[in-house]
This record gives sequence, structure tokens and C-alpha cells, in this order.
Amino acid sequence: MYKNPIAFIGLGVMGSPMAQNLVKHQYNVKGWNRTLDRSLVTQAQENGVEIVTTIAEAVKDADFVCICVSDVPDVKEVVFGEQGIVHFAKPDSIIIDFSTIGPQAVQEINDQFRSKGLHFMDAPVSGGDIGAQNGTLTIMVGGEKSDYEKSLPILKTMGKNIIHCGDVGTGQAVKLCNQVLASIHMMAICEAMELAKTLNIDPELMIKVCSTGAAGSWALSNLAPKIASSDFAPGFMIKHILKDLRLVQESLENDTLPATNLATQMFKTVEQLGGTEQGTQAMIRAYQDSIEK
Repeated sequence: MYKNPIAFIGLGVMGSPMAQNLVKHQYNVKGWNRTLDRSLVTQAQENGVEIVTTIAEAVKDADFVCICVSDVPDVKEVVFGEQGIVHFAKPDSIIIDFSTIGPQAVQEINDQFRSKGLHFMDAPVSGGDIGAQNGTLTIMVGGEKSDYEKSLPILKTMGKNIIHCGDVGTGQAVKLCNQVLASIHMMAICEAMELAKTLNIDPELMIKVCSTGAAGSWALSNLAPKIASSDFAPGFMIKHILKDLRLVQESLENDTLPATNLATQMFKTVEQLGGTEQGTQAMIRAYQDSIEK
């Protein structure tokens, strides 16, 4: 059965498995990544994603264009740069941005896309590399309801919980709330791990028991075991959560989130310890560094 051709721009920790899940559901996917000699790009190619060397080649025949890159400048470059999407995308194609870049940026991007006869949705995701690999992401969508409905079959290949939040920008707004919760919760997990050790309780036991009660969460079940084994490999990097928390601060009229500020400080400590590309669970290093001092 024919399925719409799709372009996927950005084949990193999240984008590569997301593109591969599209292929698993019989979509024809052309993928582009700024750096081609990466293992995740090779992995995507080995699993059916056609790797191309220009954005133009990826998007020229695509009915849907997916973007998954890091920050506002990165999105704007792949969208509006000299070789950007806006210059080569088909009229009436739908561009779906899975990046987290904040409500203001996506509103500006949407205005320019609409002026070119293109459709746009912001669709930031949550669930980390595990969710991307398993196709179980939570996807928070902002955009026209008709665009959302047309895109839903595609989104269902990548996510389990897909929510239309409202107009363009609302997906980003909900995602920033998610990042505040995730950041502060990581602080709580690290403190519980440290308390368990102080009380001579096996951290693995604490995780097993507390995961079944009122304190249970995805992060406790999936990230706390990594902390216990000192596994700081990134599912979501420190540098990316710091970028998201910067976007949170930029969205505030006043500095009114003290717990978020503290979590930001803890992540910055890990960054200063050389952990910018480690996973967010590496926050525990800030606690360990404090104890050592």
C-alpha cells in the first residue's frame, strides 16, 4: 500500500530511531543529517532510511517533513538557511518540528511557513531515547486540527501518547512544563539515592520498592538504575536540558520558579565537571562532587 513520502531532518539520538520506526511501518523515508559519519546515521541507513546529502533532495518530493535538531538556531538554519526546507518543500506539505525550541520561536517559524503556502506543527516529544527506540514517545502537538489529523498516522509510528494541545506553540508550552517536572524530579531521585546510601540501604532496593508506590515514575524506573550503576550514557543530554531550562526562563516575565533554578544550578555543576554530553541522570555527580568537597 502506498504511503506518503517523508523527509526526516536530524538523525541524532532521537531522530534516528524515530525515522527507523517510520520505515518499520512501510513509509519511504529520506533522511538528512548535518554530520553524515555518525553511527546513528549509519544505523538509520542499515534499517531502511535513504540517506541523502542535501536538505533539498530530502524534502523536494515529501508530503511530510520531520525536523529533530537541538536548538533554535539549528532549527532556523535547516528551515531558512540558504539550503533550507522553505526553499525546496512542496506546496501544501506539512512540516512537523519535534525539536524543543519554545513557543515564541515556533510562532515566528509558522508565520514564515504560512506565507509560503506551507503547513507547520510543533510536536516536541518526551520519553528519551528509550521511548524513541520503542515508538512509545509522548508527543505534544500544536497546530491546525486538520494538519494534526492528516499527520496522526505518522505520529502513531513514533509515539504512544499523542495529544493535540491547541494552536501552534501550545505543544512547546506543554513541553516546557514537562521539562520543569523532569528536572526537579531528577533532583528528588538523586537525593533519595544519597539518603538510601546514608541509611545503609541498597539503592537498587529503594528503587524497586519506591517505584511501586506513590513516588513511582518513569524516571525512577528507567534512570535511577543507571545512577546506581554509574551509567551516564545519554538518553537526553545535560546540554539539552540546560537549553530547555533556558527556554523556560526566557518564557517567564519574572523569576518565579525557585526549584527550577536550583535544578538548573545542579545541571550546570555537572556541565562544569565535563558532563555536558552525559545523560541527565549524571546530576548525581553534582551531589558526589559536593560531598567530596
